[in-house]
Amino acid sequence: MNDRPALSNLATIDAAHHLHPFSDMKELNARGTRIIERAEGVYIYDSNGRKYLDAFAGLWCVNVGYGRRSIADAAYRQMQELPYYNTFFGTTTPPATLLAQKIASHGGEKLKRVFFTNSGSEATDTWFRMARVYWKVLGKPEKTEVIARKNGYHGSTVAGASLGGMKLMHEQGNLPIEGIHHIGQPYWYAEGGDLSPAEFGLKVARELEEKIDELGEDRVAAFVAEPIQGAGGVIIPPETYWPEIARICKARNVLLVVDEVICGFGRLGAWFGHQYYGVEPDLAPIAKGLSSGYLPIGGVLVSDRVADVMVNELGDFYHGFTYSGHPVAAAAALENIRIIEEEGLVERVRDDIGPYFAEAWKSLEDHDVVGQAESVGLIGGLQLAADKATRRRYAKPDDIGATVRNHCVENGLIMRATGDRMLASPALTISRLEIDEVVEKLRAALDHLRDTVRE
Repeated sequence: MNDRPALSNLATIDAAHHLHPFSDMKELNARGTRIIERAEGVYIYDSNGRKYLDAFAGLWCVNVGYGRRSIADAAYRQMQELPYYNTFFGTTTPPATLLAQKIASHGGEKLKRVFFTNSGSEATDTWFRMARVYWKVLGKPEKTEVIARKNGYHGSTVAGASLGGMKLMHEQGNLPIEGIHHIGQPYWYAEGGDLSPAEFGLKVARELEEKIDELGEDRVAAFVAEPIQGAGGVIIPPETYWPEIARICKARNVLLVVDEVICGFGRLGAWFGHQYYGVEPDLAPIAKGLSSGYLPIGGVLVSDRVADVMVNELGDFYHGFTYSGHPVAAAAALENIRIIEEEGLVERVRDDIGPYFAEAWKSLEDHDVVGQAESVGLIGGLQLAADKATRRRYAKPDDIGATVRNHCVENGLIMRATGDRMLASPALTISRLEIDEVVEKLRAALDHLRDTVRE
């Protein structure tokens, strides 16, 4: 679209007809919607011609960067050949079948099957039902309770928002639904007190064991967690955390569900986050980087342990979606994975650009208002602090984070703020010069916070 008057009118149309997700619509309509018109590489451009470095890859998802013509071509070819068919009633399509094989080739030794959805939220609903069905088929119908984490995020459907541990979401819709419980998060900076990170990692992991004991092992179906909490603030767990979680799930016969929606497809320098942390999940929801956001698609990686029961003992699994394994979305995802493989993006994150990002991101710790800057691969969390020495946080964390985020946007940098934590998850294709630009503009926003906020 090059009709500038029409584009300028879109904000008015948007205010009149479009309800945005996770938005205060009254406030948004008063301010006016920013209309993103085009993108290339790691940059997006709005309808006024302003350029922004997108250090968030859309919503954690544009792993191969914007403007990949080959993905568009793959989708176009598939749309001409077979624009749609379902995977119900004993049918499939070549892209869906080949995509399942391709994903399984990177999932590890025990994750060999995929159930397709259209989003990470749908993937959450899928594994949630699958876990309960699994135990019922095994003659343990009472194993229905699921344990998740406070401040975790697993989507915004009823099941997803319930499993997520965010109070503001629970307050809308009388959530969580029955049978879901929450334990603490491995957020050492805010909650570790005088414990070392290693000690705190073990302590918070063992809350899982305590909760299983409280509920009864014979009633607990699964535990779910993100390898690194994303929307909760890029909370990177201490190194002691995941091994202990895996030990507890195995010892207590509880399914381990690792939510790979954000961490999957190379973001941590491994194909999946569970591989980075050396654990083997029974179920793993996926989305986002599966197609780099070019088309909506998600799924659940299913371990042999669960799949053998679903395939050989269950019969019909009464669950699915009209667009499960949509052939055009699957074709786009196949091309996306081909790019990741052929350009060695996973290895690039692990060996080259990830370490460079880590060093550049860590350099921000010398700033007066930064308490901690931590990262894994190409995902980073930066903790703002009123007092570095004592880990004292600002009294109004949401306002503080918004101050930094808004200054970044005004200076051409897209960042995300969760309370008083600044989050980054750039495309896996970002260059060193572009990382330098991220850090330079973020540092300027931190200077702005230091110079304008007195607390």
